[in-house]
Amino acid sequence: MKSEFLYLKEFESVDHFKLELEKYIHYYNTNRMKAKLKMSPVQSRTHFYQVA
Repeated sequence: MKSEFLYLKEFESVDHFKLELEKYIHYYNTNRMKAKLKMSPVQSRTHFYQVA
């Protein structure tokens, strides 16, 4: 998170930081493709529960 989010951006205020952090967490959990799984963490969990 530090190298992808925190160090690359400048924040105008604490509220701006919180908003951007929420967006990043949403992206990280739903859109980011995990190389090992070849899908996002949410897709992986959904697939696991459908198979089980």
